[in-house]
Amino acid sequence: MAEIVYPPVLRTALTAFRLLDIRFHMEGTERIPRSGGAVLVSNHVSYLDFVFAGFAAHPAGRLVRFMAKKEVFEHPVSGPLMRGMHHIPVDRSAGAGAYDAAVRALKDGEIVGNFAEATISRSFTLKEIKSGPVRMAAEAGVPVIPVALWGGQRLWTKGRPRRLLQRHVPITILVGEPMHPDAGADIAGLTADLRRRLADLLDEAQRTYPDRPEGVWWQPVHLGGTAPTPEEAAALDAADRSRRK
Repeated sequence: MAEIVYPPVLRTALTAFRLLDIRFHMEGTERIPRSGGAVLVSNHVSYLDFVFAGFAAHPAGRLVRFMAKKEVFEHPVSGPLMRGMHHIPVDRSAGAGAYDAAVRALKDGEIVGNFAEATISRSFTLKEIKSGPVRMAAEAGVPVIPVALWGGQRLWTKGRPRRLLQRHVPITILVGEPMHPDAGADIAGLTADLRRRLADLLDEAQRTYPDRPEGVWWQPVHLGGTAPTPEEAAALDAADRSRRK
């Protein structure tokens, strides 16, 4: 497919991050296949995670087609960009269409990006994850690749003002070992294994992060930060859902 929008968007983002001296630390990017389909599954702490998870595939020369809620595609600014980059809209009230579109993309040799927690984690710890990524990979016959992201929450996250012009922020991107589910796979068991892998990668990203002050809002409680606990975050998410209804 023609790539008219995606490459210039990536170049613009990379230029902006260089000007802001955003300091990337990436490990394991050689695990991204240079050809063929794969499901890239990341934790979700920031509205910029689409960009950072996509960077994980950049050294392999790959573009990631992310699954994102359909409202992003309906926005007058982000919508044309999302469609131009061939991302996959998700209608949460009718998810089968997005699932089928993702499986088709995987069989066509695309990398599909998925945030298996479904929403940003306000506690900055890993929430429970959906089984969709493992099911898609098993049906399409492609690997699942876990990715941990850390640092993006300092720039823009749920419930906090945007700080997109903040300088010198470190961003950690860790790519884990691929998983290879097959058609007869134990989906529940593999989903639990995927969550363990993501949690271990996230813990490594957090504990090796070069900037680790205590008492800051962007650190989880178990590392001395003041972010909501997982229980408090779940209550905030429930209140959000009630307001939307």
